[in-house]
Amino acid sequence: MPDDEVRGHGALTAALLVASPRLDDPNFNRTVVLVLDHGEEGALGVVLNRPTSLDVSEILEPWQDAAAATPPATVFRGGPVSPDAVIGLARAAHPPRVDERWRSLLGPVGTVDLGVAPEDQPVALDAIRLFAGYAGWTTGQLEAEIEEGGWFVVDARPDDVFSTDPERLWHDILRRQGGELGLLAGYPPHPSLN
Repeated sequence: MPDDEVRGHGALTAALLVASPRLDDPNFNRTVVLVLDHGEEGALGVVLNRPTSLDVSEILEPWQDAAAATPPATVFRGGPVSPDAVIGLARAAHPPRVDERWRSLLGPVGTVDLGVAPEDQPVALDAIRLFAGYAGWTTGQLEAEIEEGGWFVVDARPDDVFSTDPERLWHDILRRQGGELGLLAGYPPHPSLN
């Protein structure tokens, strides 16, 4: 999608926001955000590439085995808003059937109710990622940041959510875009060191 085009309300749901090198907010430096919801009241997403050192078993022990299926089995820093709230994204082991308890977001990837044990979920799960906190934008805020060049909007793939090398996710997603965005993948973390 061209950088100068901003999708309408709801259209950013399930898209990736890749932080531009121009984005100077330390909360989002070189981040990749999966948009979970986008509407007239704003947007909400989770940062996919900020693992912490906190093991899943330390906060939600029943989810440890599912998290271990796709290392790192740690809690991720989902964003600066409500850092004590935990959001779970899971991958269904089989194509999910229609069930009001499972919200499909990106093919086999959906949000999961962490209050329900893994074995009692409406679909069989083969992967889970837990995110402490989230990224949030008020009405029009995200669209303005995109128009100002703070974010690149690209299509998400289910495997992006469960990358086993999240520290390379920013680079890898830009690289696969090709063209000018692909070239940005080699942009140094500190341009003054180039």
